[in-house]
Amino acid sequence: MSLTSLGEPLHRLTHAYRSFMRSAVVDAGIGLPITHLRVLKAVWKQERCTAHFIAQRMRRDKAQITRVLNELLGEGLIVKVENPEDRRSQLLRLTPDGESMIDRMQAVETIAMDRMTRHLKPDDVDTFITLANVMADNLQNAGGEAGVTTTGESNHAKTGTP
Repeated sequence: MSLTSLGEPLHRLTHAYRSFMRSAVVDAGIGLPITHLRVLKAVWKQERCTAHFIAQRMRRDKAQITRVLNELLGEGLIVKVENPEDRRSQLLRLTPDGESMIDRMQAVETIAMDRMTRHLKPDDVDTFITLANVMADNLQNAGGEAGVTTTGESNHAKTGTP
């Protein structure tokens, strides 16, 4: 596959996944926006989770994450506990209702994964995961440099580096 055609399948996959997940979340009766669910998932996965960690991980401003956290606190899905290592911050924990929401969300994600990979071999899925992670890391580690000059020519083409 030509690199020039990589963007379209990635866009289609991203759009199809997001669309499916939005519908599946609604069908499952989960009354939270996807951003709230992503924050809940971060709290669940990260043992010593803070608002700062979530903002960095999701690449969102802290004010937006604070609003989401306040709504999750209000819904009784998370609690704040004292951070014994840093009194200026608080650790976030799931409540039993939050854990129940994660269980429901995992069921939805399992349905999505089964549907998305139903005609693929397990090795193909593993290869896709590896490649997608490498590609994402390549873009995130670019250090703000897109690697393109104003003429649209790759910096690598100008320097002769691979």
